[in-house]
Amino acid sequence: MKDLQPPDVAKKTKELTIHGDTRVDNYYWLNQRENQKVIDYLEAENEYTRQVMEPTEDLREDLFREMKGRIKEDDQSVPYLKNGYYYYTRYEEGMEYPIYCRKKGSLDAEEEVMLDVNKMAQGHSFYRVTGLSVSPDNEMLAYGVDTVGRRKYTIHIRDLATGQIYDDAMPMTTGRAVWASDNKTLFYTQKQEGTLRAHKIYRHTLGMSADQDREVYHESDETFTTGVYKTKSEEYLMIASNSTMSDEYRYLDAGNPGGNFRIIQPREKGLEYSVSHFGDHFYIVTNWNATNFRLMKTPVDRGRKNSWQEVIPHRQDVLLDGIEIFSDYLVVDERKGGLTRLRVMPWDDKDEYYIEFDEEVYAAYISNNHNFDSELLRFTYSSMTTPGSTYDYNMRTRRRELKKRQEVLGDFEPGNYEAKRLWAEADDGKQIPISMVYRKGIQKDGSTPTLLYGYGSYGYTREAGFSSTRLSLLDRGFIYAIAHVRGSQYLGRQWYEEGKLMNKRNTFTDFNDCAEHLIKEGYTSPDHLYAMGGSAGGLLMGAIVNMQPELYNGVVAAVPFVDVVTTMLDESIPLTTGEFDEWGNPKEKKYYEYMLSYSPYDNVAEQKYPNMLVTTGLHDSQVQYWEPAKWVAKLRDHKTGDNLLLLHTNMKAGHGGASGRYEALRETAREYAFLLFLEDIDS
Repeated sequence: MKDLQPPDVAKKTKELTIHGDTRVDNYYWLNQRENQKVIDYLEAENEYTRQVMEPTEDLREDLFREMKGRIKEDDQSVPYLKNGYYYYTRYEEGMEYPIYCRKKGSLDAEEEVMLDVNKMAQGHSFYRVTGLSVSPDNEMLAYGVDTVGRRKYTIHIRDLATGQIYDDAMPMTTGRAVWASDNKTLFYTQKQEGTLRAHKIYRHTLGMSADQDREVYHESDETFTTGVYKTKSEEYLMIASNSTMSDEYRYLDAGNPGGNFRIIQPREKGLEYSVSHFGDHFYIVTNWNATNFRLMKTPVDRGRKNSWQEVIPHRQDVLLDGIEIFSDYLVVDERKGGLTRLRVMPWDDKDEYYIEFDEEVYAAYISNNHNFDSELLRFTYSSMTTPGSTYDYNMRTRRRELKKRQEVLGDFEPGNYEAKRLWAEADDGKQIPISMVYRKGIQKDGSTPTLLYGYGSYGYTREAGFSSTRLSLLDRGFIYAIAHVRGSQYLGRQWYEEGKLMNKRNTFTDFNDCAEHLIKEGYTSPDHLYAMGGSAGGLLMGAIVNMQPELYNGVVAAVPFVDVVTTMLDESIPLTTGEFDEWGNPKEKKYYEYMLSYSPYDNVAEQKYPNMLVTTGLHDSQVQYWEPAKWVAKLRDHKTGDNLLLLHTNMKAGHGGASGRYEALRETAREYAFLLFLEDIDS
């Protein structure tokens, strides 16, 4: 291995000047996707990674077979009832893709296969289906297809009785369409060329060419995206316009698809809200005078906020995440102290209560509940030791029925593992939660290999749920931990506010504080501590290794957003304009200077970095491949020492990696093999 040399990459100096400040970028030219020299460089990096990791080939294959072996291949989801049909997804042994099915009226009825994605994907190296939407008369299916990985979906329509695919395909969309009540009119969202921003809503008539579709809404504000959906009541079509800090909704009677959408509450800077419909009212979850959100309602014909009436008030220590409405019950998804609580509130104001969960850390979600007139709430539950479980909960009798628990094949026994939560103290005194799991019997002598995962952006909270693939690390002696850093909403909305814009550095220092806490408490040491994150979590990885590289033996940065300033200055690429409220607009000097202070690419230094595996996808539409490619090139030019620095580019996929059920496991096997290789664990 010592004779292996990483590929050379040409330096082509480009000066980037803003606010009177000039930065030199030697690798800016790598953004030329069609340039054969760029492709050759990426392929050379792949070959270098392959050669360096060649000693792990058997281990990677063992890991792949092991992870695949835990999966019940001939599996299916729990059916849910909607409009007279039971819908479910199943997989067949050896097949990569799902089969979408339904049964009419009874689970004993004959199966109807709506889509067999295995057949559809033949001849494609990448294939993804999304947005399945059945017409109200149950006869037509609309769905989106992406064959590249850039999330540019073409919507197709299939006659479920005959199997006929209509000619009126709708390209360049988000992949999701909704039906009006007439069974022939659809509404869908078109993406903008270049930026891929969801910016227009179109109305389509079954059997007509997409060229004849009528634009019904154009979101002209480039900091917003738009989409269309149907309320649970099936009575209204809704157009949503959303930015990081503001929302706006319009509605239309689903029985009058040719009508005009009416606005509910006009957008205001800082006013966030979402809309559900029940009876004569819209129910609105909003942050209006409520940092952690509150629930309001308003008559359908009076949407402005001065007509809103409070249903659930704001609470300083409880985040209101969402609601589910039934005829006799309101179910509220809340988060307190980092943990989800499901609150059941009868409309008659009698005996509200919480559904109890008894593990120290867990994840719970409201699932598919399409019928108002039901006493059953379907929710899913898992923990770091309990596989994903689907329950039907009777809200009247307060009894739960386990409909299905994820089957983990092999010798998995939950009692062999332990999960717990720790609290690390940040420099400013804040307590940062850490969820962790390990196989029982570990010794707190600093020698235990530990993988610390983080994300911490957009208010997205990484839940402490179950992963069967993770067992391959736990069974080899690893601790797996999640740092619930600021930038998520783990401890409420304020937790997010303290990790964005001019507070973004808190996300990075929180993560390093969690790493130091694990070391201080004797769980691990810098020789055995590893970090992992992807996308905005890859930004986190880039920042932490610039700040305190000595804390980690290895880092996996997946599709990392690392060239923050250059990307946020380029409004021609996806996601930029819509994220000014998350990171700041660098055209404003204060944001430019602050972002420049932490941008991983701009802060690469002459220092010893941990061993690093960086991954990307050539067709990534969210973090363009050239960000990690440029970062690795610059790291090679500056890093000291002989620690590994590897770049792997999936030349056939995008941000989400491989599309197949099992092919994705090969990517996980590569990451795990890298960590095990560094720990000198070869089996």
